[in-house]
Amino acid sequence: MTDSYSKCQESAKYILERAGMVPEIGIILGSSLGPLAQEVENPKEIPYTDIPHFLRSTAPGHAGKLVFGKIAGKNVVCMSGRFHSYEGYDFTQLAMPIRVMKLLGVQKMIVTNAAGGVNMDYRPGDVMIINDHIMFSGFSPMRGENATEFGPRFFDTTTMYTPALREIAKACAKDCKLNVHEGVYFFMQGPQFETPAEIRAIRTLGGDAVGMSTVTEALTAAHCGMPLLGLSLITNMAAGILAQPLSGEEVDETGARVSREFSAYVKDIISKM
Repeated sequence: MTDSYSKCQESAKYILERAGMVPEIGIILGSSLGPLAQEVENPKEIPYTDIPHFLRSTAPGHAGKLVFGKIAGKNVVCMSGRFHSYEGYDFTQLAMPIRVMKLLGVQKMIVTNAAGGVNMDYRPGDVMIINDHIMFSGFSPMRGENATEFGPRFFDTTTMYTPALREIAKACAKDCKLNVHEGVYFFMQGPQFETPAEIRAIRTLGGDAVGMSTVTEALTAAHCGMPLLGLSLITNMAAGILAQPLSGEEVDETGARVSREFSAYVKDIISKM
């Protein structure tokens, strides 16, 4: 048994003893998307700081707790607050939350994030269904000794962002009040926002939105064989597109402005998963 698997088992055992339910769907809430956790019925909260071996969330706007309950009739667990490499975590450490979700019994994952719009057709407040990603920086979360209990040494990522779940999201978009696109997420480590030159390069390489999270979670889900849906909320246009500086406040403002509509969209998706 690998040390990684043993620690994840201890975390999952602690959580299940207190959650009182086995979740079917796991949801990771990105920057400024925490209000979705308020939609959970009969919530049971477990702070990250109470969970053995679990990581600690230090990013602004991330509550740092698991929320168990029901959304749209489905048993869910929400990670209200996620972890990033810019907080000082190694990529291998960032595999842990998804692996714990797997051991909790989660069958499908929804990963959300706040992202900068690179595609010139996007606008703040739009949503992008992720159909693929590009990552040129950092190591894989599967680097090092392979945890065979979770998956094979070499694994396929062709359909990492599960086509069937993307089809559900596209069908639900017809009734969504937000503009919904489908595109490629480009990972940058941060915490600084990208330069205008980097954004031009990202656009040339095929990126439609850029952010500082999600890819380690998506890769870990693929390694664990877990179906995954990725949703980016476009909270700002990326550097150099508009004649204005970028700020975390803009991300928060956009997230707050569309939180009701975004939550309704995700709830509709969950009801059909």
